Amino acid sequence: MSDKFSSRVDVSGEDIHWDLKDKMSYGGYLSLDTLLASQNPLTDEHDEMLFILIHQVGELWMKLILHETAGAVAHLQQDEIGPALKMFTRVARIQEQLIAAWDVLSTMTPADYLAFRDKLGQSSGFQSFQYRTIEFRLGNKNAELARVHKSNPPAWAMVNAALEAPSLWDETLMLLARRGYAIPADKTSRDWTQPYEASAAVEDVWREIYRDSKTHWEAYELGEKLVDLEHKFQQWRFAHMKTVERIIGYRRGTGGTSGVGYLVKALDLRFFPEIWTVRTSL
Repeated sequence: MSDKFSSRVDVSGEDIHWDLKDKMSYGGYLSLDTLLASQNPLTDEHDEMLFILIHQVGELWMKLILHETAGAVAHLQQDEIGPALKMFTRVARIQEQLIAAWDVLSTMTPADYLAFRDKLGQSSGFQSFQYRTIEFRLGNKNAELARVHKSNPPAWAMVNAALEAPSLWDETLMLLARRGYAIPADKTSRDWTQPYEASAAVEDVWREIYRDSKTHWEAYELGEKLVDLEHKFQQWRFAHMKTVERIIGYRRGTGGTSGVGYLVKALDLRFFPEIWTVRTSL
């Protein structure tokens, strides 16, 4: 009886393209030469590569979150809830990748990190303009936080565009208003740069939606997708805070914040307040 296992894959019957000169290749399409040459450790410490890659991968995932949420907002503006829901589902899956990344970084010990931390200078995740853009797009409007990007004109423009535009929650409320729900006028026409203030009238609308989900199915499903998005965002923040605590304790952050103390403050923020508070009064 012949052994069904082999030490190599038989490619003799495959029509593989071996000669890729002057043709589109995998590496060319993905710009891998550029991508894989973008890790430039400042020390010879083994774990600095991990630190760089985790943050670079996070920025790539955040780029996709911005792409997907922009598409979702465009659909909401056209009263197309279905396609927006698909994009929000994808965002939730991306968020799971971001959460899991902290588990990888947490394999770094305090001694591992302190071996190269001083070389970071004042660089900090606090300066991530993509993260700030996501926060502003979701609704955590705080113009003061944009100041750190002023020396980087493209980042400054991106962050301020998100600050000045309606947030995802604003777009949701405008959609509900267009569909005849009793959203107060001051919630659909306001200064978008200011933080959103919760409204009892808006909570009443969500109570109506949640108490009769069969009648209001699309709005109900949209509400639940937003809950999922914010829930995972909070999980990401919590995992970030605990990883920082595990690695550097309560040291001040390289960007000047109080470190863990600052990250804890963010855990109390809400992007979509009424779909959380309504749960208590159903």
